[in-house]
Amino acid sequence: MEDRGGGSFVAVRRVAPRLEQGSVYHSSSSAEVVAGSAAWLGRGLSCVCAQGTHGDPRPSFDLTPAQEECMQRLQCRIDVAYDSSIPQHQEALKGLWKLAFPEEELHGIVSDQWKEMGWQGKDPSTDFRGGGFISLENLLYFAKNFPKSFQDLLRKQVGDRSVWEYPFAVAGVNITFMLIQMLGLEAVKPRSIVGETFLRFLSVNESAFDLLYCIAFKLMDQQWLSLRASYMEFNTVMKSTRRQLESEIMVEDITGIEDMPSYSLLSQ
Repeated sequence: MEDRGGGSFVAVRRVAPRLEQGSVYHSSSSAEVVAGSAAWLGRGLSCVCAQGTHGDPRPSFDLTPAQEECMQRLQCRIDVAYDSSIPQHQEALKGLWKLAFPEEELHGIVSDQWKEMGWQGKDPSTDFRGGGFISLENLLYFAKNFPKSFQDLLRKQVGDRSVWEYPFAVAGVNITFMLIQMLGLEAVKPRSIVGETFLRFLSVNESAFDLLYCIAFKLMDQQWLSLRASYMEFNTVMKSTRRQLESEIMVEDITGIEDMPSYSLLSQ
């Protein structure tokens, strides 16, 4: 996997308390993008992703041939870096824009418009180092399969929002990175009961990782609201989200991602 370090973040200041359904999220009128010096990607998540909840040395679990094949396919996806020189990657990014803002034409693959979605600058490719191409695939899956929840989070339409909000797209990349670490997907075999349990889910549903991503994003936003968090508490919110996800995966009688209690948060 590539280096996931980083040293900056972008916070979004809420100027209008809420956007009406169907309105366009413009940084020039409804939000201000503000750069800060604290870590947002990579090192900023180290306290979230390196929590040894099951202790070290960690156990290693044997896999069935089907589970091993599913894990290898997922790891192949994880190993793909976003490359703006690859036409398919550019088209996927443009597709995300169309799903996010169908009423607004994108003027270029490099454009200040991307800040409206919560990217740190006018070129989203610089933000993918935290999650790779799979983080874009995760966002696309979310937008296509749960469009209402996707739009609610993108436009911050639910709840009493903070003055300083987390940037949607960059938060999405962080969630992908957190899940990879939580599930131990960079190892040859799972090294936690949570990771082993997830592989059982993956063996019966090839989209289990993408589905878990959607749940994690919605759950993160719920935690954000319940903690009345602002952008400086983002890592605290991510820790809380990870703990809740681990707890739900381990619930007895859970046989798939759709059985997780937080799955009910998603709206199509």
